Parts: sequence; structure tokens; C-alpha cells
Amino acid sequence: MAKTQQHYSSEQVEKITRQWVETMVVGLNLCPFAAPVVKDNSLRYAVTEAQESESLVAAFLAEIELIQAASETDISTTLFIVPVGLEDFYDYLDHLRLFEELLVESGLDGVLQLASFHPGYLFAGVPEDDLSHWSNRTPWPAFHIIREAEMGRALAHYANPEQIPERNIKLLRELGREGLIERFPPFADYC
Repeated sequence: MAKTQQHYSSEQVEKITRQWVETMVVGLNLCPFAAPVVKDNSLRYAVTEAQESESLVAAFLAEIELIQAASETDISTTLFIVPVGLEDFYDYLDHLRLFEELLVESGLDGVLQLASFHPGYLFAGVPEDDLSHWSNRTPWPAFHIIREAEMGRALAHYANPEQIPERNIKLLRELGREGLIERFPPFADYC
């Protein structure tokens, strides 16, 4: 977790990230499509030890191959978690763009997409202390690898998905910083 700069084992990183998903993402219904994936245990938590750009790219590409080779029932989606090396949000954004370019170059644009999460996540044009950022704040930098076909099927059965971000922002602001930390205490270490 960025502010504390403590060393966590891969197992600890996965455990705390799982807690974040279960408590925040599913518990607050920030992503209405997450609960079934968590329930059927098809969300993969891939914690990488790679820290340098070249090794991160290799690890990311290996993860892409793994999700493509697996059935949706085995690996529906993956959180590719980078506990060390991308603590700076802007370095993280550089890698997000690089990974998106790799998907295009690999012919996977339209097959896979990425959602972005970081402990210091900031939406452009929004004040730094606004709680809307917390919808994308995680204990460690993470890239959510999503199968577009699966997302398309989920969206087809969900009324007004464009309202999800507004609902989330309203909820996060109502809970407030203290309420969010009470719900998920690790937030105090990085938010």
C-alpha cells in the first residue's frame, strides 16, 4: 500500500485485495457485475513480482495468454496486481497506455479491455480530495483485464449502466472518508 511502503508477500497482497473486492466492490455494489464472478470464484488475482517495465510487460502478456486459454467459467476476469514499481500514479498511467497498445497490437482490441485501479487514483479535472476517486482506489496498482464479450452480455441485462458512476460517486460522498475507512481500514494507509 503506497503510503506505508511496507513489504507484503504476494499472499498478503492477494488477501487484502480480495478483502477490498468483497468489502468495497461487491459490498457497496460499486460494480454490479462483480458479485457473480466473486461468488463463483472465477475472478483471478494475479500478483506479479515484476517491477521494471520490461518484466511488467512480459508478466502482463503472460496473463493475457492465460486468460485467453482459460474458459470463462475458470477465469472470467483477472486483476493483474503490481505491488511494487508503479506507486507513482503517472507511471501507472504510462503502463496503462502501454498495455492498451499491446492489446491493440496483439489483435485483442474488442476482445479484452482494461479497467484501471491505483491507490492514488485521480480523475482528471476533479479536485484531489473528492471522494469520487475512491471508486478506483485500491491497496495496490491493478489492471483489471475484462473479457468484452462477457461484459457485453452483462450490460445487455442491466438497465441504465451509464448511471453506475453517478450512483457510486453519490454513495462514496455520503459515506465520507471516515465511513469508507471504517468499512475498509486499509484505506487509512493510502488515501
